[in-house]
Amino acid sequence: MKILIAEDEVRLLKILARRLREEGFVVDTAKDGKISLHLINTYKYDCIILDIMLPTIDGLSILQSIRAKKINTPILLLTAKSSVSDRVKGLETGADDYLTKPFSLDELIARVKALLRRETLKIVNELSISDLNLNLNTREVKRAGKIIELTNKEYALLEYLLRNKERLLTKIQIAENIWNYDFKYDSNIVEVYINYLRRKMDKNFKERLIHNVRGMGYALKIKK
Repeated sequence: MKILIAEDEVRLLKILARRLREEGFVVDTAKDGKISLHLINTYKYDCIILDIMLPTIDGLSILQSIRAKKINTPILLLTAKSSVSDRVKGLETGADDYLTKPFSLDELIARVKALLRRETLKIVNELSISDLNLNLNTREVKRAGKIIELTNKEYALLEYLLRNKERLLTKIQIAENIWNYDFKYDSNIVEVYINYLRRKMDKNFKERLIHNVRGMGYALKIKK
């Protein structure tokens, strides 16, 4: 599982990253709010450890921004503020849990694992938008009750789009998640497979679900 640590205290950042890697996690780190927000908008994380007092953009502003974008990644806030009102503000903004500094590394690891277990329990067997349904158990895809046959890559692409529905995804984000970096950045493979999907699940239906945002990427969404 992949975790982002956003913390401006360099020594603490290194200690947390080392300990989490020892626990078997893949860890990205950021020392300021601007970099943190860029990473969150670019990559998919299983959990985010977010310090409130970050330079450039504070942690609560980052939290508010990503929740507004419907990014539901579990977030553990780190704060040096111990007042009840500060903790309540963090939870009301969208945090899943918090720790007040100083804290025990063992407690942080336990909190992270608890958040990940809680998120695992939320896993559903079906992804959907409008009249499009994808069954994760049977891998069956239907639109308006009609079965749509997909190749393995087409299925993987559709699943990724559904897991990130209503979000703008760049060509690079899609390629890195579906082709695991094994592609050339000047390749048109993403456009090719987006077109394959459109022919199968958009062309003969009244409502288009895959939308192109010129110069930016693609989004699976219901057009309002």
